[in-house]
Amino acid sequence: MVRTRRRVRAGLAQLVFVLVGLGTGLVVPRIARGPRLSSAQVIDTLLAIGLGLLGAVAVIFSLLFLVVQWVTTTFTPRLMLFRDDPIVWRTFGFALGLAVFCVTAALAIGKQPEVSAVVPLLAMLLLLVQVALLQTLLLRAFAAIQLAPALSSIAARGRAVLDAVYPVRSAVSPARSPLPPPHMSVGWRHPPMVLQRIEVDRLIDAATAADVVIVVRQSPGATLHRNSRVAEIYGGKLAEASVLRGLIVGNERTFEQDPLLAFRLLADIALRALSSAVNDPATAVQACDQLGDLLASTAARRLDPLRLTDHDGVERLVVDLPGWEAFIRTGVDDIANAANSPMVVTGLRDMLRRVRDRADPGRTELIDRRLTWLDARVAERNLP
Repeated sequence: MVRTRRRVRAGLAQLVFVLVGLGTGLVVPRIARGPRLSSAQVIDTLLAIGLGLLGAVAVIFSLLFLVVQWVTTTFTPRLMLFRDDPIVWRTFGFALGLAVFCVTAALAIGKQPEVSAVVPLLAMLLLLVQVALLQTLLLRAFAAIQLAPALSSIAARGRAVLDAVYPVRSAVSPARSPLPPPHMSVGWRHPPMVLQRIEVDRLIDAATAADVVIVVRQSPGATLHRNSRVAEIYGGKLAEASVLRGLIVGNERTFEQDPLLAFRLLADIALRALSSAVNDPATAVQACDQLGDLLASTAARRLDPLRLTDHDGVERLVVDLPGWEAFIRTGVDDIANAANSPMVVTGLRDMLRRVRDRADPGRTELIDRRLTWLDARVAERNLP
């Protein structure tokens, strides 16, 4: 799973910090050049820094717990940007490495009467780096619990995914050769899981070796249900295991390849703001502004299935992706049905009008249906 792999990478990074701290702590006390200082004073300083870093570790985990809890209850439980931010685990790993360095260096000095001044100077320099990392972590934590930075971060992630999976619409659509005859289907035989990422290179290599075309019928972000059709093989046979190994699944959606996740998160924030318990229509309008920008960007793209070729230019992998209706339904419909505030109704209508101005003519029908419904609601309330 992607989350498991991310944990493995974070664990390896922390292990590297610890090993570097251990090696540095063994080597640096042997330096004989430079001014000399009393070993007793240096050992006391090193132990004070090393033990004091336990407080930094406590701060890191306290921030992680508090920010995740705040975001879950205030915005949406699906928003885990701070938890997955590399700065959290890098700061934690650096603190562990620095603590190991200080303790190891203090033990390596042992009964030496004097030690090079490089040892405490390096410890102080690394401590300053640790303080800088903690400052960055605190600023990220503050940004994560503020509305505008959170919305901007979600929208930025959404645009990055759109750029990766959907090309900008061109004047002429490229010609596609027809697929070979279908040969077999690949089903999901496990409990429901979220398709988080498709290992494109692995599937292309498997399709090339078997001289087939793999068509993945589920897009990243979809939930794979037991006995549901996941993929189809065209032109020959391919073991189901070879296809399933290229599908990375997990318990939650991630931003890596999911084009609808940003729309879902922004809509969730707007819906929570519209609930009777919160009743914050201004927040909903602010989320709609980011949604409108994402929808307008999507309206200018070619929303075709993703088609990938091997090194010889032969089409080997086709991935079905969400179409225009899925983006409209995810980003607009739930908010429109929940909106009772005049501010939100008019804001949503104005947002759709801006999207319509930038949309392809073939996609305006779905927008017009929703605009007609919103115009009727505006007229019922005698709003301008």
